[in-house]
Amino acid sequence: MTTSAAGLEIMRVGQVAINAYDVVRATAFYRDVLGLKFLFAAGELAFFECGGLRLMLDKPEDPEFVHRSSILYFSVADIRASHAKLVEAGVKIVAEPRLVAAMPDHDLWMSFFRDTEENVMALMSEVRRQE
Repeated sequence: MTTSAAGLEIMRVGQVAINAYDVVRATAFYRDVLGLKFLFAAGELAFFECGGLRLMLDKPEDPEFVHRSSILYFSVADIRASHAKLVEAGVKIVAEPRLVAAMPDHDLWMSFFRDTEENVMALMSEVRRQE
């Protein structure tokens, strides 16, 4: 199912960030206690698979991210085009689209924005590499 009212073509929620003040401890909990499939680590981040939804454990670095909430990552096919539509709509942009992780077969791109309540949200795009 896609949402196209604003033309963003959102396909699904692709990732949820969970604040973890001790990522090593939290990784053990999510992997060993909850039994989630550990996918990979990138720096101080840990990623898990949960029924088609990716969970990311992240230690908040900026004071604005120190809260007991999560960031929704909306998966889009073309992050630059979707980002441009947000800009056109006057959405407050936090971070322009950027490469955050080079994976074995694709690149992970993200862009952050605020909703009308000042919550930080994100667009994400997994761009397959040309062979």
